[in-house]
Amino acid sequence: MERIQLHDKYFKPFIPNIKIEEAIEKVAQQLNNDYKNGETPIFLSVLNGSFMFTASLMGKLEFNCEISFVKLASYSGTESSGCINKIIGLSDRVKGRKVVIIEDIVDTGNTIEELVRLLNEMEVADIKICTLFLKPGAYKKEIPIDYPAMEIGNEFIVGFGLDYDQLGRQYKDIYIID
Repeated sequence: MERIQLHDKYFKPFIPNIKIEEAIEKVAQQLNNDYKNGETPIFLSVLNGSFMFTASLMGKLEFNCEISFVKLASYSGTESSGCINKIIGLSDRVKGRKVVIIEDIVDTGNTIEELVRLLNEMEVADIKICTLFLKPGAYKKEIPIDYPAMEIGNEFIVGFGLDYDQLGRQYKDIYIID
């Protein structure tokens, strides 16, 4: 792991890939235990940041599940409204189903809160939250985070799907600002 530059900032190594994969393995085992004998859940991977976490997690699951990739939109006409009002990529097939949201990082919880609200409007049976990184110092919402792989402080991180102005997602390790 070496220091990297993304745009105008330098980042130093923070969490090596082996620690990330170990944390994902633990979360996968929890999910395997919770869903081994139940109905087939739908995993909703929130793009763009969670693609690497989702790929690694899916390879460790030992039960039948569906996967869908979603994006959240905050547009009204051609201008951003500032609030999330649409899930792009999700059909009505979630009604009455168990849903597991896969996030890359949960900090303020605003995205989770809005996604849960929208899914409840679609009448899902159950919602669980799975995240690669949880920032407990920043997260003050009431919605429980059921499957946090790792807890971190309020550092700004990049790598393993997370970006700085669209750069850095491809790195297998996690970096923080140097």
